[in-house]
Amino acid sequence: MDQPRVSNGGGPPGSGGQDDQDQRPNLKRKCIDFHNPAVIDISSRLYRKACRSSHVRDSGLMPFLQPHSSYLRLMGLPIGDLSAPNPSVAYLTQMAHVTRAKNSNPVMCLSWTPGGRRLLTGNQEGEFTLWDGVNFSFELIMSAHDNSFRCMAWSHNHNYLLTSDAGGNIKYWSPSIAPVQSIDSHNQQPIHALSFSPSDTKFVSCGDDATVRVWDWASRTEERVLEGHGWDVKCVQWHPRSSVICSGSKDNLVKLWDPRSGSSLSTLYGHKNTVTKVAWNDNGNWLLTASRDQLIKLYDIRAMRELCSLKGHHKEVTSIAWHPLYESVFASGGMDGTLLYWNIGPKGSEDGPAARVPFAHDMAIWDMKWHPAGHMLATGSNDRQTKFWSRNRPGTAVADDDDDNEEASEIHQDEMELGNHVGIVIGKRGATIISMQRATGTKMYVDQARRTLHIEGTLKQITNVKKRVGALLDRVQTDSEQRQHQGSYGHYGHM
Repeated sequence: MDQPRVSNGGGPPGSGGQDDQDQRPNLKRKCIDFHNPAVIDISSRLYRKACRSSHVRDSGLMPFLQPHSSYLRLMGLPIGDLSAPNPSVAYLTQMAHVTRAKNSNPVMCLSWTPGGRRLLTGNQEGEFTLWDGVNFSFELIMSAHDNSFRCMAWSHNHNYLLTSDAGGNIKYWSPSIAPVQSIDSHNQQPIHALSFSPSDTKFVSCGDDATVRVWDWASRTEERVLEGHGWDVKCVQWHPRSSVICSGSKDNLVKLWDPRSGSSLSTLYGHKNTVTKVAWNDNGNWLLTASRDQLIKLYDIRAMRELCSLKGHHKEVTSIAWHPLYESVFASGGMDGTLLYWNIGPKGSEDGPAARVPFAHDMAIWDMKWHPAGHMLATGSNDRQTKFWSRNRPGTAVADDDDDNEEASEIHQDEMELGNHVGIVIGKRGATIISMQRATGTKMYVDQARRTLHIEGTLKQITNVKKRVGALLDRVQTDSEQRQHQGSYGHYGHM
């Protein structure tokens, strides 16, 4: 007996035959619903609070997850495991969904709305885009700034949102994304970062005018200008509980400021290139800094010393974010689109990154934000895409069986001669080479001086790229010969 078919197509019953039903697309949209795990955590919270005794574990009140799909319904949120921390649940290597709006532009910054129900992104055209945080559907797009977005930050009480752009403009927004106030500052230079004080009565901004400015929230006035950096200030963040501000600049320095007196408390000289990001840990003792020298450094401000220097990126580090629940876990993104997860131990991270997603994006990851529940990570990139990363489900293999040998093999490098067809391979605004990287999972760049294409990937991927590029060049050569033949035929026809 045939099983009933379920189709997403509309129409009254009996309006089409079996062939019409077969042609209807059965659309499937991925969904990461955190309500069921939240109910599991709440219902078992009384038993999990004192779960270390054997009789509680053996009674079945705390089932252990096994690598089988039937245990999917028993997955809780990361907060349910804090009594016995397992940082590996914070390594989100599975791409849940990728979004790209119509007429899209590079995503410069993003932020989860209070509660984590929606994701708000800001693009290079100064537009807000709102995405559903459960089924990842598009909800809203609206114009917010006249210039490119640079930063957005929610207040700690979640009552207001601050945004900044490349023209030196700061805007206040209500939780319903309604404009409240607009301020022009920093001599119309780009404002790269905003951060609220612990009490939400002040906030701080930094820009390309080499200054850090402290503002009063209620009166919307500038209180103090912190000067001391010798070049553009790229990042700033207020301490989560104290009256201390940290800033990083293009002069390779990280400075700590007292916002009350406006004086510099200390200067850190650890980096050898532009400091792109700074981030305080929620414990208030650790300071994380990222730079274009491909290093991430962790400082303990109690002793004003460097705890560790983390090496794993092959290009400059463009974004970092601490996990909201596990204080030793954070994620970082690079200029080459690589996404790394780190777990800081007593001696730093001796074995390198805990997890790696080498081709997470095709271009630089400008911003990343964790979901408040810690089960999902959103990344925005210069490749005009916003991606959602989630935990691997029980019973789901990290790689397909056919790709096991390929994943185990090392990454190789090769190059291919392009001759006079360099522009054809690059394409308009890099569209051709970007689409080819996305299709093959490799990293490619063109050396225009030598007229060669450099390819980085597995042997199978490199062979696939060479076949694609070869076919493209053959097609271009054939079209060129046909045009020359038609042109010569037309010339002789007029003689």
